[in-house]
Amino acid sequence: MMKIEALEFYKNGEMQESFAFGGSMEKALIQEDVIYPASLQNYLIDTGKEVILIDTGLPVETPEFKKESNQKLFMGEKIADFVTALKKLGYSPEDIDKVLVTHKHPDHTGELRMFPNAKIYISEIEADAMNLQGENIIRVSFKDGNFKNFEQSEKISEGLTMLPAYGHTKGNSIFVLEWDGIYYLFHGDVTYTDEALRKNALSVVFEDIDSAKETLEKVRTFVNENDTVYLSTHTPEGIASLKQRKIMKL
Repeated sequence: MMKIEALEFYKNGEMQESFAFGGSMEKALIQEDVIYPASLQNYLIDTGKEVILIDTGLPVETPEFKKESNQKLFMGEKIADFVTALKKLGYSPEDIDKVLVTHKHPDHTGELRMFPNAKIYISEIEADAMNLQGENIIRVSFKDGNFKNFEQSEKISEGLTMLPAYGHTKGNSIFVLEWDGIYYLFHGDVTYTDEALRKNALSVVFEDIDSAKETLEKVRTFVNENDTVYLSTHTPEGIASLKQRKIMKL
């Protein structure tokens, strides 16, 4: 039986509107006193045949984050490190067959070192940026043609597809799982809060703003054209959407 679970690391975090929307919204329109809830989580897919991780959280030795005044992003209060969060779901690192990496940032790749025997799927661009080596590193070149409104794709397994989503980082990727008539979109940091997707706004974190804008538009088109549960890393709305199988509406 297929199941999707969230590995929860931090809760009760906050992000300012200038962080969430500051990549594209005019400064005059940004309300500095508007705060959006923040968190940190990654996701796990158990197909019944294999166990797949989407990203691997921060390194386990990462210290607590301190809340400071006028902070753009406060990750939140620590619930669990990566290993503890995995164990809470009933899994150990040895159970993982595949690790799918959205992008190189340490809150998404902090524990790749735990998986020397799992196949690690990552775009060629990000693999080069991280200088990843090893027979278990699958350097994805998106060779499988178009998928929905995306021109390139790579099939990971039955119903699970990897798509290029450049901009946040130069080799950023997203993953789409089709299950029971619904698409589950694991996007890493295409947006930091789901409200940014609804407002068609970029955060302040990107390596290529033109590509980031194109990716955001492609994701919005996908969500408009397909029943999609939008699974975010940095907002508790991602956890709620997963539990409720909530279809994103723009």
